[in-house]
Amino acid sequence: MGHWLQTAPGRYLLDWELGHLDAAVTDAFGFHALQLGLPEVDALRANRMPHRWVVDDAGLPPGAAASLALTCEFDALPFPADSIDLVVLPHALEFAHDPHQVLREVERVLRPEGRIVISGLNPASLWGLRQRLSNPRLGLPGGAEPQRPRAGEFIGYWRLRDWLRLLGFAIESGQFGCWKPPLAAERWLQRFDWMDRVGERWWPVLGAAYLLVAVKRVRGMRLVGLAKAQRAKAPAAAVVATPRESVERTKIEERV
Repeated sequence: MGHWLQTAPGRYLLDWELGHLDAAVTDAFGFHALQLGLPEVDALRANRMPHRWVVDDAGLPPGAAASLALTCEFDALPFPADSIDLVVLPHALEFAHDPHQVLREVERVLRPEGRIVISGLNPASLWGLRQRLSNPRLGLPGGAEPQRPRAGEFIGYWRLRDWLRLLGFAIESGQFGCWKPPLAAERWLQRFDWMDRVGERWWPVLGAAYLLVAVKRVRGMRLVGLAKAQRAKAPAAAVVATPRESVERTKIEERV
């Protein structure tokens, strides 16, 4: 996909995504940030965390922007649990062998209240329609488009929200973009600039790309089971009579 991003529609998509990725990660605080996939793009460039990792499962290309770089599988990250403050997945789930397991692994390494930022291509769009008609190509017209790295598949926005909620994430924000048709020529893309203005207002959920931000929530602990039963069986406090109460009780007994 890194090669395809150098084409006209790839640059169009990347311009929209980088602008919204910058806004999503710039205010995320912590010490450790992680980017999974697409090492040709610095999705963490606007983030100020001291340790920023880029992980790729196919080997990092020369010049990949990162403070620290790793090559490993996305569903087996070499990080302890609850150790990462921010994870960004630019199109990583679309090319993952098991996107569910990747999300479970991300949930494991994220700290409580840590953020996950996901960018993806929308199957309910013109790009999604073209992808279904020309699979496994990236969804561009013509016969010279670059092939995908592997058989990728678009994941729907609402479907992804459900996956995250099942893992305990709270959805913080979501937005769509890129309403132009998937045309390979730059001049033809420019002729459809009006579609971005109209699409954002009248059919936002049909944008070709989306960006989703979610927060890992961890519920507080409470007493259950044996601990709760032991608390209920605790002995009541003893009542001690004052000297005055003892004298009055003695006088009443003598009268009786």
